Amino acid sequence: MKIFDLIKMRALPSDEKEKNVYYQTKEFKTRIIELPPQGEILNCEITSYIIFYVITGTVQVTVNSEKQNLKAGQCLITEPATLSMRTEDGVKIMGIQIEKM
Repeated sequence: MKIFDLIKMRALPSDEKEKNVYYQTKEFKTRIIELPPQGEILNCEITSYIIFYVITGTVQVTVNSEKQNLKAGQCLITEPATLSMRTEDGVKIMGIQIEKM
């Protein structure tokens, strides 16, 4: 058993995003994603299932051209897709990638 304090965890910049993975197995990996105010992640093709849980802040997530706004305490689950996200005020997210079997 492992316990992680998601509130205290900090994310490194996107060019070091693999260092933001805090738990990984063959089937899935979890990471912290932080975007500053006006921050964004441009379109990326994801081949795994994704769960995003918003810890703090708000974010607009686009999944295959469909946009959804998420706020702290909300969760988005999607199949493999093209994803992007943008935040006005900043956001901290737990992301879980689950390999498609």
